[in-house]
Amino acid sequence: MKILVTGAGGQLARELLCYCENIYPFKKEELDITNRDQCEEVYNRIKPDLIIHCAAYTKVDDAENKKSEAYRVNYHGTVHLADLTKQNNSKLCFISTDYVFDGEKSSPYFETDYTNPVNFYGVSKRDAEDYIQNNVPNHYIVRTSWLYGKVGNNFVKTMIKLANINQTIRVVDDQVGSPTNANDLAYFIIQLIKTDKYGIYHATNGGECSWFDFAKHVFKQMNIHSSLVPIKSIDYQTAAKRPKYSVLDNGKLKAEGFKQLDHWKEALDRFLSTLK
Repeated sequence: MKILVTGAGGQLARELLCYCENIYPFKKEELDITNRDQCEEVYNRIKPDLIIHCAAYTKVDDAENKKSEAYRVNYHGTVHLADLTKQNNSKLCFISTDYVFDGEKSSPYFETDYTNPVNFYGVSKRDAEDYIQNNVPNHYIVRTSWLYGKVGNNFVKTMIKLANINQTIRVVDDQVGSPTNANDLAYFIIQLIKTDKYGIYHATNGGECSWFDFAKHVFKQMNIHSSLVPIKSIDYQTAAKRPKYSVLDNGKLKAEGFKQLDHWKEALDRFLSTLK
């Protein structure tokens, strides 16, 4: 299977390269997904059987003030790729987010739950999901959350960096989700795209925690002695609102015969061992 990957410089795409053969990775500088003509030229040159669409505008707070830019990337860029896969009867795997939900539930979200994003980043991803579902028969939509990996910026690296310059670090403890190791997610995606089991999937590491619990585990495993102080979201104002509870239920993975991802602590420990 010939696979085209967008957003090849990101943490998920880089992990996919470890598992894929016959893969054609494109960074932003090599493929501007907002340019329909360029998308068509690259598609016709590669003639992929499948696109794994990792490219996205992921600056959640900036998206509130740069809505047209975020929408151009997350929605219109996705539409360009979706149209090409439909026209050529190929497959599309779209990477989405827990931020399509509003966080008002007190139990994990199912794939069938109503989407109601509370920030513009979530809106742009939700609209892209809707377009794919309505226009691309052979699609996979993979929602994940709190992703971290070896390349790029993420919460784990930020916490370690802050610990090197600050004695006290304040982290919110009233937003709950599931940290996800990019390598684990990549492995699942590779298993998924080998099948014709199309549709929406929730794929995160198991369990749940707050950002504070997440940081606390990082500090413990890395033997960092900076002081962590739990705070409330109201005391840490950001441009974009975040869902307070965005844990995704992964039951569909098991139901469809896929191996569920490890518990978030196990996956994080594996990642931190590579940093040590």
